[in-house]
Amino acid sequence: MKVPVRGLVALLLVAAMLWMPLLQGRALAASQAAQPASTQLPLRDYLRDSYVELFKISPRLTFSASTFSEVSNDLKQGQSECDSTFKQRSSELGKELSQSQEQLGKETYSITAAERHHVHCSIQNMRAEQAQAEVLAQHAIPIAYQNLEAKLELIQQWPGDLQQIRQEIADGSYKNRRWEDVQDIGFRTIAAGQAKDIKLGVQAVKEMKDSGLMPPVVKDKEIVNYVTNVAKKVGAHSDLKVPLHVTVLDDKTINAFSLPGGYVFVERGLLDATDNEAELAGVLGHEIGHICARHGHKLMTRSTIAGILYQAAAVAGMVFTGGIFNIGTYYALEYGYEGLGMLLELSLLGVSREYELQADQLGIEYAWNSGYDPSGFIRFFDKMATKVGYVNSLDWFYDHPPFYERMVDAERQIMFLPKKSTYIVNTPQFKQMKKELAKMEAKEKKKTEAAGGWNSKLHLFVHEKGCQAPHEIKYKPGESIVKVCSEPLD
Repeated sequence: MKVPVRGLVALLLVAAMLWMPLLQGRALAASQAAQPASTQLPLRDYLRDSYVELFKISPRLTFSASTFSEVSNDLKQGQSECDSTFKQRSSELGKELSQSQEQLGKETYSITAAERHHVHCSIQNMRAEQAQAEVLAQHAIPIAYQNLEAKLELIQQWPGDLQQIRQEIADGSYKNRRWEDVQDIGFRTIAAGQAKDIKLGVQAVKEMKDSGLMPPVVKDKEIVNYVTNVAKKVGAHSDLKVPLHVTVLDDKTINAFSLPGGYVFVERGLLDATDNEAELAGVLGHEIGHICARHGHKLMTRSTIAGILYQAAAVAGMVFTGGIFNIGTYYALEYGYEGLGMLLELSLLGVSREYELQADQLGIEYAWNSGYDPSGFIRFFDKMATKVGYVNSLDWFYDHPPFYERMVDAERQIMFLPKKSTYIVNTPQFKQMKKELAKMEAKEKKKTEAAGGWNSKLHLFVHEKGCQAPHEIKYKPGESIVKVCSEPLD
């Protein structure tokens, strides 16, 4: 879903960025739910809650307009100060890099092998540090603060929105909304001509592979078969009119994306991040929604495919042999590269916020029609914005519709759906897939450790072995980014 960015720590931060550990968040939410309005907590404290919890408790909260304004201004000031800090650090590192490289050129024949190794390590580590600073300032910090602003907006506006939704349900006016004829899923037409997109999708996949932009595929048949079966189940209860082709990519980015004509790609990191089958079904439904609405066809023609690939190569500096081109891959994060899914989403789909909202609506409908808990998608989205400990999720948010708009639209759609007595949340097959995934990741970790922490397939730049680890922004999972930014929210 999205576009070029850089850095390890930022991607570690993005999913968790301003939040306390999940268990603390749940305990806090529980205590808040039990509190009368007269003993409610300061407004800032509620910004650590999940969207799901805020939907529940915000109608009981009462804050003045001046309080909302004050907190909003504080957030803007905090973001500005934090951005400035890391922009300045990036600039300083850039100057140091230039000086080191210039000095290396002057002394290339006069220094010892040990001295050259030391300089190489210094340049390598400065690149990593600069990538961290850049992605924090340019992407991670802005996205994190957008998330906070959205939660502030939810607390302030959801009570009024909830009343309107209830009124629309009571008077039946919600049925006038586009694609609310959910009882006719499969017999209605979302966008005519899906079959015309097959050739375009085939060509796009071929060109990505030929250009080295496609990460390797997962070879574990149990994992691939499981994901394919869930996708086809959702597809069979959707408005899909073309065969579904599912590919599981061996990449740690938390993402999925689709191409015209029935091509869906799920990255390994997304499977790792999901907690149940309903969440996975919701994400797959979203991607199938893009295909049914022909969003890719509307934004992509064959003539633009080459431009997309050229853009990818230009930003990275090169397309590397291993075939991995992804910001989500753990080592690549350290050195700041962008992901295939992120690139495609921005170039093909992410540029249209309207399309993302449409795919959300359709995806929720398809998951519901397949028997899954329709809140799976919104809970996954919520987790990506809030849960501590998830990495590589910057792709999920880059250039998407505003958080508040997207969360409220999804919640509205769930409320409009006819209620069912039971929903599928999890299955034994999902749990078995997770076991297979854990085995796969353990093998990868063992192989990387055996190579001294270096995984050659994840590198773009030449790697100098035997260096000390690069300096990292002082952040630990579970902490708030405000410790990095020195912003007074904590």
